[in-house]
Amino acid sequence: MDAMTWNSVVFPGLGGLRFELNATALAIGPLDIKWYGVIIGAGVILAMLLLRHYATPFGITEDNIFDYMILAIPAGILGARGYYILFYLDLFRKADGSLDFLQMIRTRDGGLAIYGAVIVCALLLFISCKVKGIRFLAFADLMVFGLLLGQALGRWGNFFNIEAYGAETALPWRMGILDRFTGLYAEVHPTFFYEFVWNVLGMVVLALILRRFHKFDGISCCGYFIWYGLGRFWIEGLRADSLYFFSSGIRVSQAFAALSALVAAAVLFGLYRQYKTKPVPMYRDTIQPKTDDKEDTADGDNH
Repeated sequence: MDAMTWNSVVFPGLGGLRFELNATALAIGPLDIKWYGVIIGAGVILAMLLLRHYATPFGITEDNIFDYMILAIPAGILGARGYYILFYLDLFRKADGSLDFLQMIRTRDGGLAIYGAVIVCALLLFISCKVKGIRFLAFADLMVFGLLLGQALGRWGNFFNIEAYGAETALPWRMGILDRFTGLYAEVHPTFFYEFVWNVLGMVVLALILRRFHKFDGISCCGYFIWYGLGRFWIEGLRADSLYFFSSGIRVSQAFAALSALVAAAVLFGLYRQYKTKPVPMYRDTIQPKTDDKEDTADGDNH
């Protein structure tokens, strides 16, 4: 094995494939633009394009998507940071034990948790739907497509940062790195890649559900939480950098993944029973098509 650096990633079981990574994509004076931020930004743009593509089957307009996303992007960042701070609070204390608020807002040093973003954005979506008179489950059905795409692409930011990896393994696709916890060379699970693949497969599954089984609002949303929850529960168990419930040995994301999958399965079962006994029209079928004022005027002149 050639000399490793903190930027080295090697795949010894794949012919010794090796990468020398740099977390910085571009330096402009004192400002470093990180690959993580570039990838997240690209993910947001591609997610919005995907949401526009899938909007019609759910009865959601482009304006609805834009109005929500303009608030959801900063809210998601705050939620992801807040979730991380909550479970790693001791990292943000000064020597005297007081909290370092400047360190808390220094997101460029890392420290974001996806479930925090999901929770905050879900609450924001619920409020937005109430204000605009949109059925929450219909809008949520649409948004999970963009969420899966964003999560899938975001994991490549973890690759450039050489983080979100798992415990040691001898599997053929193992990833060789200098472990940030021990400082020693280790061959570990590339768990960032596992989640990327799982999320891409989830998009395919949701697309098939939309095409063949989309009979009532809430199917895609529940399907997302079941699919992602099952995958995250398994993958989180392999991670070497999990958040824990304070001093307990319980992994936060693993517990939340299991709980969210179970709740989503129960909700989906309830929605299915309602559909079979007393079906509620889908939101898209309750929307009155907009009429063109000019056409209305022209029709009036003809009478």
